[in-house]
Amino acid sequence: MKYVFFLNMGGVNQLDECEIFLKNMFNDPYILGIKNVFLRKFVAYMIRKSRLKAMQQNYEKMGGKSPLTEITQSLCDKLNAKNQAYKFDFISLYVPPFVKDVFAKYDFKSNDEIILFPLYPHHSKTTVTSSLEVVQNELKSVQNQAKIKIIDVFYSDEKYNAMIIKHILEKKKAYDCNVLIFSAHSLPVSVIKKGDLYEKHMQEHVSILREKLKNEFDEVVLSYQSKLGPVKWLEPNTSDILANLDQKALIYPISFCIDCSETIFELGVEYRHLAKSDYELVACPNDSKEFIEFIINCLS
Repeated sequence: MKYVFFLNMGGVNQLDECEIFLKNMFNDPYILGIKNVFLRKFVAYMIRKSRLKAMQQNYEKMGGKSPLTEITQSLCDKLNAKNQAYKFDFISLYVPPFVKDVFAKYDFKSNDEIILFPLYPHHSKTTVTSSLEVVQNELKSVQNQAKIKIIDVFYSDEKYNAMIIKHILEKKKAYDCNVLIFSAHSLPVSVIKKGDLYEKHMQEHVSILREKLKNEFDEVVLSYQSKLGPVKWLEPNTSDILANLDQKALIYPISFCIDCSETIFELGVEYRHLAKSDYELVACPNDSKEFIEFIINCLS
């Protein structure tokens, strides 16, 4: 049997998971790079307590949960119905479904193939490396020498980019504008200086898409969202771009495959209060027909 497991940070499924998410995220050494475990736990505790109330309030405005889990489940359901050669499931890093609980559902055999598919188009130690490390450590204890395959980052894949362009142009037909903003989740500059590939991959990806869309938009911009704390993060900030934009725009959340709080709430709600002009948000690939076709192509 061939098993495909999608990997993601995960989205809060109910309000009491906000604290679980913050606890697990800031105890992740790839997120909070403090080498001393006890010090990292203390700092993570202080961050969790300082951010918990605001996070819960934001999720209350979203109906009490992120859309990420339901959309990912729908993606798996559609893939399982379409392609019987594989069994599709998903794992979240910081909230349920956790890797241990997901793997407990399966009895892996030595002739099985386990395919790990991080839902991150661009590589970062904070996302791809962190997720793979947790899952691979669990696999050591539950699988009996099954073959393991990893789907690499896919920002340069032609089919993936054709899907992005199709979704952007479909949105542009209903909302005509001349500015396109690719909004990516930001990272601290200190992480990049340590050799993280994220910014390089992001710039290369936008360069590919900008060339393909040069006849559709007068301006194509890369910006970064979700900055936290006082340290220097990747710039320019999406919020600053929107605050100074004097014409309508489309925003594409380029670092996400599945809509989540950063897309639905941060881009879709919060930033509207800061924006000088109107804008429309293009949905992530989610469980679309094109994304399903891309995934199946990656496995062939």
